[in-house]
This record gives sequence, structure tokens and C-alpha cells, in this order.
Amino acid sequence: MPVEMDDARFDALVDQALDGIPEELAALVRNVVVLVEDEPPEGEPDDLLGLYDGIALTERDSTIGGQLPDRIFIFRGPLLDFVESEEELVEEVRITVVHEVAHHFGIDDTRLHELGYA
Repeated sequence: MPVEMDDARFDALVDQALDGIPEELAALVRNVVVLVEDEPPEGEPDDLLGLYDGIALTERDSTIGGQLPDRIFIFRGPLLDFVESEEELVEEVRITVVHEVAHHFGIDDTRLHELGYA
């Protein structure tokens, strides 16, 4: 049975997950906005938990400038459907946030899976 949670509490879980990123890494995250959406965009899997939309730091060069911020999307509906308790939700939100931030640093899904974040 999916977990129910109001938007403000869910947003607070995302903020908590972001606050849990070590300061030395968080300081390197620049020009990135984290957005909570109810559902993934059309064309993406319905059970997608998060999405990084941007250019990873490892792929940037001096020609990239003046860009809109990279975006990290956290999808409330699929996360609520994925878990059976609020405790599980806290952990899955944390994992999803770390996973998407890692994409900003150029870490791919294979490595994230090895690290337990996929």
C-alpha cells in the first residue's frame, strides 16, 4: 500500500536529504536547482524516482557558460508508491537525491549501482 504524505512534509524530506550531503561535496554543486514534481514527464517510465537534466561536471569545458541551471527532479508519486512506510520513504528519498546529485558529478548508473545508490 502506498504511503500518503502532504507536499510540505515530502519537500522537507528532500531538503533533509540535501542537507545530508557532505559539505565538501555540496560546496561543489553549482548552478543546480532541485525540483519536486508529482510525476515523471511524458515519455519517461511511470516509476522513475528522479532525473538529472544537465551537463555533468566531467563533461563541461570552457565553452559552456551562461547556461540555465542544471535540474534535478524528484518525483513524489513514484516514490510514495514505491515504499510501504514513512521510514522507507525517508531512505528512498535520500538515495534518490544522492543518486541524482552524483549524476551532476558524472557518476554513471553502473557505478551508482555498485555503491548501492541505484
